[in-house]
Amino acid sequence: MNLNNKMNCFVLLLVFAGLLGTSCSDEKKSIAEPIDTNCLSDSMLKLIEFDTIQYKQVTTRLLLSGKITENEDKLVKVYPLVGGYVKDLRVELGDYVNKGDVLAVIQSTEVADFQNQLVIAESNLNIAEKNLQVTQDMFEGGLSSEKDLVVAKKEYQKAVGELRRIKEVMNIYGVGEFSAYTVKAPISGFITEKFINENMQFRMDNTEQLFTIANLDNVWVIANVFESDIDHVKEGSEVEVTTLSYPDQVYKGRVDKIFNVLDKSSRVMKVRIILDNKGYKLKPEMFASISLLSQSGVKSLIAPENSLIFDNNKDYVLVYKDACHIDIRAIERIDKIDNNVRIQSGLKEGERVITKHQLLIYNHLINR
Repeated sequence: MNLNNKMNCFVLLLVFAGLLGTSCSDEKKSIAEPIDTNCLSDSMLKLIEFDTIQYKQVTTRLLLSGKITENEDKLVKVYPLVGGYVKDLRVELGDYVNKGDVLAVIQSTEVADFQNQLVIAESNLNIAEKNLQVTQDMFEGGLSSEKDLVVAKKEYQKAVGELRRIKEVMNIYGVGEFSAYTVKAPISGFITEKFINENMQFRMDNTEQLFTIANLDNVWVIANVFESDIDHVKEGSEVEVTTLSYPDQVYKGRVDKIFNVLDKSSRVMKVRIILDNKGYKLKPEMFASISLLSQSGVKSLIAPENSLIFDNNKDYVLVYKDACHIDIRAIERIDKIDNNVRIQSGLKEGERVITKHQLLIYNHLINR
């Protein structure tokens, strides 16, 4: 190989080495170059959610104790109309009865007297009717005066009135055969109180009811309000009620009535709440926990609770300005109300905070 050929080969080797060096340098530069991770991708923006910080009227939650009672507007106490002894008792405490169902059958001498009066009244009516017919015939034949006819008509009307009275009395008393007085349910509902037993005797002047029947389609909740909380309670205030028996079942209602007097012994004011009782789960005398929502009239800066991040014993939020500008902001809260928190410092009205996947973004921002 001559000298010129050797020089050409050397030049080609240098060029190839230079190109190879440049290529490796570019590859290393490409690998070492940092990826811009300060901005959220379009796909991440589709996943996250926001909420706007704003001033809202503060709703306070007042916790009260109380108990379930019957709706007294749908409660009936059944009293005896006659004295006697209980021949047949048809119901027990807690039974459901329909209007008109027989509750008990009472044997009574007073009922026997009513039955005797009925027989007499029917007999007197028959006599008066026949007498009127005879007098009418005699008057038409000229054998009786008009005065006699008028008297006969009055006697007949009197007998009809007496029979009607006796029948109405017996209907009210529920009088049956053999001097029996039938006690019937005046309304449909549950037997919540029972004060008689079979073969029990009682007098007509007995002042205690035999049964109490309550319609439990809806019930009352009587809540106790302490003096310091009276100002927070208004008629129409929304309430949530739970019981020991059904702690996961929340019944919603409103304050129906405020009894504007304090109990002398307990020093509490009573308020009434009406609740629908589908399925009859709520029963009289159950203890109830009442959560009452009250508008205080004061406005406060509110943030959703699900926007908060708790780290290093502090609360943080992510304030979103745009996809490339997200601030980690430490905040101080006043208290929690339902799913929101009242903010004391750290946020301003109108700022937007991230409420979904904020922990993922937070970890990325503090570790970048």
